Amino acid sequence: MNLLVLLTMVCALDTVPTDSVAKDSTMAVQKDTTDSVGFQFTTIDSVAITPVKDQHRSGTCWAFSTLGFFESEVMRLNDGKQVDFSEMYVVNKTMMDRAQYVIRMYGDVAFAAGGSAYDVLYCMRNYGFVPQSVMPGIQYGTTEADTLPVHNELDAVAGGYIKALCHNSKIKRLTPVWKKGLQAVYDTYLGQCPDSFMYEGVQYTPQSYVRSLGLNPADYVSITSYTHHPFYTRFALEVPDNWRMDQMYNVPLEDLMAIIDNAIKNGYTMAWGADVSEVGFTRKGLGVMPDADKGADLTGSDMAKWLGMDTKAKADELTKKPLPEMKITQELRQRAFDNWENTDDHGMQIFGTAHDQTGKLYYMVKNSWGTQRSDYKGIWYISRAFMEYKTNDILVHKDAIPRPIRLKLGL
Repeated sequence: MNLLVLLTMVCALDTVPTDSVAKDSTMAVQKDTTDSVGFQFTTIDSVAITPVKDQHRSGTCWAFSTLGFFESEVMRLNDGKQVDFSEMYVVNKTMMDRAQYVIRMYGDVAFAAGGSAYDVLYCMRNYGFVPQSVMPGIQYGTTEADTLPVHNELDAVAGGYIKALCHNSKIKRLTPVWKKGLQAVYDTYLGQCPDSFMYEGVQYTPQSYVRSLGLNPADYVSITSYTHHPFYTRFALEVPDNWRMDQMYNVPLEDLMAIIDNAIKNGYTMAWGADVSEVGFTRKGLGVMPDADKGADLTGSDMAKWLGMDTKAKADELTKKPLPEMKITQELRQRAFDNWENTDDHGMQIFGTAHDQTGKLYYMVKNSWGTQRSDYKGIWYISRAFMEYKTNDILVHKDAIPRPIRLKLGL
């Protein structure tokens, strides 16, 4: 195992505290930004996003990031109209579906809080969305300190419930009411999902609300890039959180990056599924790919001193200023996926590009760890090398895909 996995907690363990969601109309991005460790960023292109939120101690980054993506889509489709979708409505619906799947598999697959962008798209297609004000979520306490343990407790209770059903030798046949019991657990912690609601003077169902915003589930596709399946075909990416077996379009790495670049250039954002366990992904708002094995040479450190550093000290040295980065290839991506170096750690939203003081390109990414501890108020700057290496998949509007690639995919 390399330096990677020890540094960054995956999304299910996110604990970054923050203040409440910003009240401004869109998340402001400074034109020129300098952090305390020597990076200077200048925005190139930036698509409108809604304010950064905080998932607290929950494995629900997939819901926050993908709903943030759809909130930007509403802005794009409705002349800047802002909405705030309820994450916990999507979590409630998704976890009940996942429980049914695990029960049908006799408990031989994971029942966990993680998920994928496709879970949110599936929810939009089959259940709709509701505004945050209609279903605010956490049903315990009124302060941040109260809310922090809720998801840990919920996951333990719901997980124990499913485990008791699947792995108790005395249960030979399930009753028809087990789902009611589990639904009561999620409703108690997260709130009950409404069948209809009044919002801004109009009566909606969750599905009619989605339609009123111009969102069409058929317009969105998942894209990935791996060589163990043929390019320009679809396959279900083999990661635990893709439990719905979303059929993603598989393209070469250069096409994946062309899609990302074309989307931003033409006013589209993307939901981003990525691995963030690299030494170059920091809690301060940076994602870079310096070669950790060549750390002493890259940083100009004495080799003996370098070898004596702990993981955190090495990470700090490698992220103090722009350094040469690894050359990412299709083969390197595949090897990292196959040997578990690249996993489905975290979900975020890609929305812009910038360059540093050396001219190197970065992607601007909205995270869901709040605004307090990152140097850029919840925004991460991800180098092109990191994006090439650590992207598992993106969810994007099909019109954001360059026409030549769309034709190859049959879209």
